[in-house]
Amino acid sequence: MLKRLNTTKLISAAVLATVLFGCATAPTPVKETSSQVSLVNATQSPAQYLADAKQAKDAEHKNRLMLLAAHAFINQGDTGNAGKTLAAVKPSLVNKPEILAEHRYLSARVLEQTDNYEQGLAQLNYPSQWRLASWQMVSYHQLKARLYQLSKQPIEQAKELTLLATYLPGAEASEVNDEIWGILQPLHEQTLLSFSQDSSNPTFAGWLQLAYIAKHYAIDPQLLVQQLGNWQQDNPGHPGAKKLPTDLERALNTKPYKPKNIAVLLPLTGPRAAIADTVKQGIISSYLTNPDDSVSVNFFDTAQGAELAQQQAIAAGADFIIGPLLQSEVESLMQAEAKAEQQANGQTQPLAQTQIQPEVPQLFLNHVDSFTPSNDRFFFALSPTDEALDAAQKLYNDGIEKPLLLASDDAVGRRMAEAFNAKWQELTHEAAEIHYYKRGDEMKVTVQKSLGVIDSKERIARIKTLLGSKIEADFRSRRDIDAIYMIASNQDLPLLKPFIDVNFSVFAEPVPLYTTSRSRIESQSRAAAQELNNLTISDIPWLLESNAETSEVARLWPTWGNSQKRLYVMGFDALQLVSKLAQMRALPGYQYSGRSGLLSVSPDGTINRQLSWGRYQRGNLRPL
Repeated sequence: MLKRLNTTKLISAAVLATVLFGCATAPTPVKETSSQVSLVNATQSPAQYLADAKQAKDAEHKNRLMLLAAHAFINQGDTGNAGKTLAAVKPSLVNKPEILAEHRYLSARVLEQTDNYEQGLAQLNYPSQWRLASWQMVSYHQLKARLYQLSKQPIEQAKELTLLATYLPGAEASEVNDEIWGILQPLHEQTLLSFSQDSSNPTFAGWLQLAYIAKHYAIDPQLLVQQLGNWQQDNPGHPGAKKLPTDLERALNTKPYKPKNIAVLLPLTGPRAAIADTVKQGIISSYLTNPDDSVSVNFFDTAQGAELAQQQAIAAGADFIIGPLLQSEVESLMQAEAKAEQQANGQTQPLAQTQIQPEVPQLFLNHVDSFTPSNDRFFFALSPTDEALDAAQKLYNDGIEKPLLLASDDAVGRRMAEAFNAKWQELTHEAAEIHYYKRGDEMKVTVQKSLGVIDSKERIARIKTLLGSKIEADFRSRRDIDAIYMIASNQDLPLLKPFIDVNFSVFAEPVPLYTTSRSRIESQSRAAAQELNNLTISDIPWLLESNAETSEVARLWPTWGNSQKRLYVMGFDALQLVSKLAQMRALPGYQYSGRSGLLSVSPDGTINRQLSWGRYQRGNLRPL
């Protein structure tokens, strides 16, 4: 029940047999009278119901048979005939809530199958005075929740599920409660707080309050227990008070990391020292924002090998390790640990199948392609592919249906495009259209080809050949795409965007343009930014809005570009995360608002980043 509400999961077999879709086999009835014709499910063919309706003499009896015919058409996916049947019966509907409600419900089902979700929700605005059977209320709330899900309204979806649960038996109600919790977990705590005073639905308000408490106090288990106790006293009859969500119980039993000796492994000397220094300065700044004399932070140089540096850190008493930074260092360290454990245990299986349990909890500042998860191992990286995944979610949330990707034809561009496409297929079950460009003249050709301009110009040339060169015609660009996502470097973007602008014909409305933080120009010139007007770009929140801290960093390190500043912020967040990682992993919905993004931890220990977005307007980049 993660992507779509599933009747078979929500309703027990006994209830399912009498509720929604008419999939079960019912005993063949004797001749039914008007009052005996049940609307619960449609077990016969549409043709049979329509034939019976023609013979019906009672108005209500005919209504019921026509509605069942429409239901049977919907079960077959025939929305056209379902809609015609519902339109035909509408003028003659008897004034009975059960009949009127079923007509609205089936009309909403047709609208759902034709992707008209908002219109479907409008159909489900039942009058408050209607008193309907439980099976109708189950189907009503279930469909309404699904339409809210499809129209990307999670708060309303969860609210509707709260109402649905009141009509279901215990086991099915518990499944719905788990679904409610799963919907609320990813929401930001300020969103939860703003909706938590909904007096019209105390049960839903209780879920919001519980989700807010779980997020806000997750870092401090003792305070979390206290707040949960207060909430349970205030909501003794709430489903969540009777049985806390499983991951919340797990988080309560998870001890946070409270290290006293933190070791940081970085290449402090050698060719990578300049990069590492930005991370080091971020860690130092993070420590100085809230210094603790009981905690020491020590740096160890990995230039002579990450394994040697880690051994030195452990020998010095480290009880938590941050780093190493380079992907090659992370890989070599993990391979060395795996080899050592194999030798200690006399194992002969391949390294990839060996589970490694590090002696000291560790937050790696990079990631590897494959690894065996460990409870005390975490991976934090400014990954371009993660940014592409986040972009796919952003475009989906913005209602984009057919994006066009223009990606640089290099390793990073291809990885990001493939990651975007994988996420897009997960969200929509459709592939994104991708075009790879090369620098120089080929960039313009790729843009024109992807927008259909070349085909249009060729058609014009053929017409002029046939009818004469005096024929006046302007090219046309495609109208079937509704957004363009550019995966480009900041050297390519100032050329790529103008090519796109000039290749939209006067007959087509320009579509929204999105791009990545890699595209962000370093120039502070307003004239340069003017060329990017109306472009939406992702970046770390710290770089989207100036404040005293960003000004101070600019003063201390005036030569730093945006890439160095992102590494600085990564170091800052890395130290801040140490005390939160255990709870973040135990409670997937727990998000930390870091300077590098909204951070959460996957079950395998990977730190996920949700970036912020800004838009160039009137020569300025403004946060959204």
